[in-house]
Amino acid sequence: MENGAAPTAKPVIVAIDGPSGTGKSSTSKAVAAQLGLSYLDTGAQYRAITWWMVTNGIDLEDPTAIAAVAGKPEIVSGTDPDKPTITVDGVDVAGPIRTQEVTSKVSAVSAVPEVRTLITELQRSIAAGAEPGIVVEGRDIGTTVLPDADLKIFLTASPEARAARRSGELKGADVHATREALIKRDAADSSRKTSPLAKADDAVEVDTTELTLAQVIECVVTLVEEKRAGK
Repeated sequence: MENGAAPTAKPVIVAIDGPSGTGKSSTSKAVAAQLGLSYLDTGAQYRAITWWMVTNGIDLEDPTAIAAVAGKPEIVSGTDPDKPTITVDGVDVAGPIRTQEVTSKVSAVSAVPEVRTLITELQRSIAAGAEPGIVVEGRDIGTTVLPDADLKIFLTASPEARAARRSGELKGADVHATREALIKRDAADSSRKTSPLAKADDAVEVDTTELTLAQVIECVVTLVEEKRAGK
């Protein structure tokens, strides 16, 4: 096969981290689809285990109680960027995991080390099994989950820009309240002892505050293509 033909492209693992409202999910899905890569939303996995805990009445104020049952739910993530899926024990939870109840509790559940260990192992196995390569988005991918990723990107944006985007997604949400909630979650995720939200030393930082989604996608696609070409 001639050099440069698409099937000869080496698998590439791309880690995209950053706080909520930076355009992480939209960017990651679009980049994966455009480049023929698999896609994994790691935040959805933490939401899924949180949903299971809420549904089963686990005391989320008690880390020991969370740790004791962390291995019970079976979480399966579909990695097609055009239609990513997530199930817990065979139940489609793509809708339920986006509720405010789950959103407000996910930081507490994801801070428990036993939960992070289990989910991190799941994420690593999915990434290792992605033949064409994969775009993995989250908060600790470049630092903890996939420290050897071929390319690490850290998306940022001002709290105001992030709140405006997030409240646009959450129809009718109060921008000020959304901003406060985002800042509170950032603080919780950045200060937790196990795998905090942090920028990897070798990550490329992309500030999306003044960029359109299309511009962010174009920027990341270019970075991935440059990385592939340089291999």
